[in-house]
Amino acid sequence: MFNREKDIFAYELLFRNGESNSFPDIDGDTATTSLLSSSFFTVGIDEITGGRLAFINFTESLLKQGTPQLFPSDKLVVEILENVVPSIEMVEVCTNLKEKGYQLALDDFVFSGGHKELLEVCDIVKVDFRLTAPEDVEKLVFDLRPHNCKLLAEKIETYDDFNRAVSLGFDYFQGYFFSKPEILKNKDLSSSELTIMQLIAQINSETFDISALESIVVQDVSVSYKLINYLNSPHFGRLQPVSSLKQAISFLGEKDFRLFATLIAASKLSDEKPTELIRLSIIRARFLELAAAELGEDSSEFFLLGLFSLIDAILDKKMEEILAKLVLSEKIQAALLQKEGRLYPFLRLIESYERGNWLAFKFVRRKVPLEDWKIVELYIESVKWAESFGVLRN
Repeated sequence: MFNREKDIFAYELLFRNGESNSFPDIDGDTATTSLLSSSFFTVGIDEITGGRLAFINFTESLLKQGTPQLFPSDKLVVEILENVVPSIEMVEVCTNLKEKGYQLALDDFVFSGGHKELLEVCDIVKVDFRLTAPEDVEKLVFDLRPHNCKLLAEKIETYDDFNRAVSLGFDYFQGYFFSKPEILKNKDLSSSELTIMQLIAQINSETFDISALESIVVQDVSVSYKLINYLNSPHFGRLQPVSSLKQAISFLGEKDFRLFATLIAASKLSDEKPTELIRLSIIRARFLELAAAELGEDSSEFFLLGLFSLIDAILDKKMEEILAKLVLSEKIQAALLQKEGRLYPFLRLIESYERGNWLAFKFVRRKVPLEDWKIVELYIESVKWAESFGVLRN
């Protein structure tokens, strides 16, 4: 979920169990309690959300039982499902949660007279842009203006959707619009963009000289600072902080130093884009690298595949145009352009997994021999790794 500046505001956590692209055939109470247990007690909510708010659906019975109060109000947004009846009792329950510091959101909202009291205590109203007719969205915005609540547009899949929602007065936006090219501009790639992409390719060349890479980093004070800052982050848990560039490079080793320099370069390409875009690229890169290593494959190509999988959205250019100016292996180009070849099933696997497209996931799993539990494990590890890289964006 993004704000108007396209910065991450929060994430929504949804329960899914099985390989159908829909809510499983279990009751909502079980789904929510299972999600809460795994998110807060097993994995750790900050590991999943990077310290941002988590929207979680609550059923009427769980709200009446006071279940949200078992979890910290500064981590959780209580999402009230559309089938919850806005009774006097429910308004009292929500008022009590509000007084205890919880933020409340109404999901898939359709305005009716019975919601007026509930709207007085709710912070956010979610409107589905795909299921609500344009004229109904405009009327809904008009009806909600007298109430002191923020508006969140769901299912925002394109920048046209985003711009329209902004013009209507929405405050927050949920969807995959950020992972698409914003405008296919009729100008060439800048020289700095080309230089950075060529640097990434050079860093990952088999014949690249590590001493030459070191000399590049030495010339850039910001990169040197970020390297030391990165190694001093909690991710490494070092007892003694790194204090010199030479010490940092020695600690990382050639392989990880190459990865670091690659990520620094990629982050520079995405300076003007939502931070979630580079985060998603890094998660994909790390996941594909780990998956390849698990199966005994050469992981370097897989890492680059994940990192460049969203390069069209980062640069707002067609993938064909970008790759024509960048020397990458035929395997990577086949996966990104033709969506075929040895590497493509791995890319399709992570794409379908991150979107919860279980139909596509089930199909591609036949070509990637990883157990479901291993995929989950690798994905969580990739999210943690991406969060450790977040210090480099500052």
